[in-house]
Amino acid sequence: MLSRFVPVLIFFAVLAALPPRAAGQFAPTPISATTIPAAHLMQAPELVRLLNSSEPQPLILQVGSHIFFAEAHIRGAQFAGPGSQPAGIELLEKMAALSSKGRLIVLYCGCCPWNRCPNVGPAFKRLHELGFTNVKVLYLANNFGDDWVAKGYPTDQK
Repeated sequence: MLSRFVPVLIFFAVLAALPPRAAGQFAPTPISATTIPAAHLMQAPELVRLLNSSEPQPLILQVGSHIFFAEAHIRGAQFAGPGSQPAGIELLEKMAALSSKGRLIVLYCGCCPWNRCPNVGPAFKRLHELGFTNVKVLYLANNFGDDWVAKGYPTDQK
């Protein structure tokens, strides 16, 4: 008979061990690359075509590690800080503030496989919160090296 109550007792023991929260406060929903709607994704060949065209050029912001940016980055891209860090979001805000709200902004990271990238989701969300209406995220399934550099797409080094 006591064995029926053990799971209930364990549940309440775990609940009691959690840190207290203010009334109405909920845990934040994780923001990752996988939460970005498909309509806001850009494929590499599409960006390459745009870079090689006479069309107005997008603002391309790398929202990952500065080490990776210095090693190689998309031609014309600017470093905007890691999107998963408060300092990165602050730098992203400053970089974006120099553009109109309707200008095409392309974000990318490429630090790791898409489903584990901690940077593009928060950066994308923040730009939308600030009212930017034409934000795309470059879809890099594996990483920047495999999905951009190894394919011979245009890069710069710093």
